[in-house]
Amino acid sequence: MTMDLSNLQPPSGATKKKKRIGRGTGSGTGKTSGKGHKGAKARSGYKSSLSREGGQMPLHRRLPKRGFYNRFRVEYQPVNLARISALKGVDRIDMDVMLKNRLIRNANKPVKVLARGELTRPVTVVAAAVSAEAKKKIEAAGGSFEVAKKC
Repeated sequence: MTMDLSNLQPPSGATKKKKRIGRGTGSGTGKTSGKGHKGAKARSGYKSSLSREGGQMPLHRRLPKRGFYNRFRVEYQPVNLARISALKGVDRIDMDVMLKNRLIRNANKPVKVLARGELTRPVTVVAAAVSAEAKKKIEAAGGSFEVAKKC
């Protein structure tokens, strides 16, 4: 006999017949079909939940709760004065200029100007926030700071 796709079959003992549940008392899994007598697990539509522990205190209530998450926290993108002073030929530095020159990554997050570095020329900085030291340095160089309208 020649071998082709029409007469392929697995070797004997490689496959097992499916257990047919609920096919009479003589089948071994008749009557209650291996589900025992009554109770939720014997009913149709029973669904076990991982959080249910049958009267025992659930794990999520046994473990200690720690910490606090402030939903109203504002996360700023920091920009130092050293990076601002490196921009040449720009008098007004706002979100668009910072994004274009890759001082910030995200246009939707507010920017805070920090004081690391020195400012050598007068510039107008537009951002959501500024540190007190950075504001002093900007004004000492003859520049000004404006609070951004959109953040």
